Amino acid sequence: MKLEFIQVFYAPEPSIGIAPGRLDVMGGIADYSGSLLLQMPIAEETRVSLIPGMDGVFTANTDALVADQQFSISLDQLKGLTLHEAGERVKQLPDGDWAVYVLGCFIVLEQAVGLQWEGATVYIESSVPVGKGVSSSAAIEVATMHAIQRAYGLSIPPLQLAILSQQVENQVVGAACGLMDQLSVNFGKKDHLLPLVCQPSTVFDPIPLPDGIRFVGLDSGVRHAVSGASYSDVRTAAFMGFVMAMKETGIDPLQSPYQGYLANIPLETFQTRFLHLIPEQISGKAFLDRYHHHMDMATTVIPDRVYYPRAAALHPVQENHRIKKFLEILKGGDDPEEAGRLMLASHEGYQSVGLGETVTDRIIEMVRARGLGHGIAGARISGGGSGGTVTMMLTSEEGYALMQGIRSQIEAETGKSLKVFEGSSDGAHFRP
Repeated sequence: MKLEFIQVFYAPEPSIGIAPGRLDVMGGIADYSGSLLLQMPIAEETRVSLIPGMDGVFTANTDALVADQQFSISLDQLKGLTLHEAGERVKQLPDGDWAVYVLGCFIVLEQAVGLQWEGATVYIESSVPVGKGVSSSAAIEVATMHAIQRAYGLSIPPLQLAILSQQVENQVVGAACGLMDQLSVNFGKKDHLLPLVCQPSTVFDPIPLPDGIRFVGLDSGVRHAVSGASYSDVRTAAFMGFVMAMKETGIDPLQSPYQGYLANIPLETFQTRFLHLIPEQISGKAFLDRYHHHMDMATTVIPDRVYYPRAAALHPVQENHRIKKFLEILKGGDDPEEAGRLMLASHEGYQSVGLGETVTDRIIEMVRARGLGHGIAGARISGGGSGGTVTMMLTSEEGYALMQGIRSQIEAETGKSLKVFEGSSDGAHFRP
């Protein structure tokens, strides 16, 4: 596949975009609720090479999956379609399920910035594995955006580039992700934690890792998908919870002092004033009959589905409180074991909303039994939950060895080979 690409497209030189995956250290699903987040770019990267064409055809090749694959479509098939309609058309075609992330960038830029293009050939190489919860989709979107702007002479501000990449995922692919991943892979810095607040898109200066502390990710072997029903249901329920809390206290959700974000509510205020007003469960129909809309443009309240808004709303408020304490500990050089306990509490929050998972829970149990006090300060499921990767905070070589021991035991129990994410790299915005 690579040889064919070189033979056919030997000139001009391709435009290149490169973006890493990311390790979710703290925050995860609290991003859409406005929480502080801490992310770190990983060493694994996605590289997108692009040559503009004039034949009205989009072609994409990739080695990022099990075998080399190629997707091709005439642009005439997409004329006059909305973003959602174009995404559905692409996904129905063979190999469209991965090509939509790439082609979606062109489609969004057509509408957002007036991109003029008559076709393109793209080749994607990636060491960011799919379904591990390390932002493979954001890496390919952001890398593609950088390749496009270089190929067509665009100048997209880096923050806007991340927002447009999220639009690809939300409106073309149809996944209700927050902005955390796109910001992380664009603005991350090697061996630094990147603090973010998605209200809607605040990026703070990266923070160097304290001496003696490193973060690694252990693949659980269970595929994660942000487009899964559980993730969408939890997100929907969180917004439902915010609307119910506001309206039951006579506050207009659109004019509230919390600006539409659960994480802006102090933990004590939420627990004493609002928590009891949010039911443990409610049907979509009952919610819509009483409250009409849940304010989230990325998800839909399904009338015949049961939601659990109390837990979904409580988690991001607690998570924001935890992360602020976590960051204070790291900046102050205080006891990392306390920071580790906050990571474990974060994992319990995922379990409370139904986004834990059997194997990841098993890994956390092993960390508690073997690693605490022996070089693994803490651990948590990362990203959207329901599988994917467990993030661990290591404080010694003993902890690293114990992590590898946990990996070996889980491999023996599941019969799967598990990847360890260690090392870091710069985000796409900082690449030449």
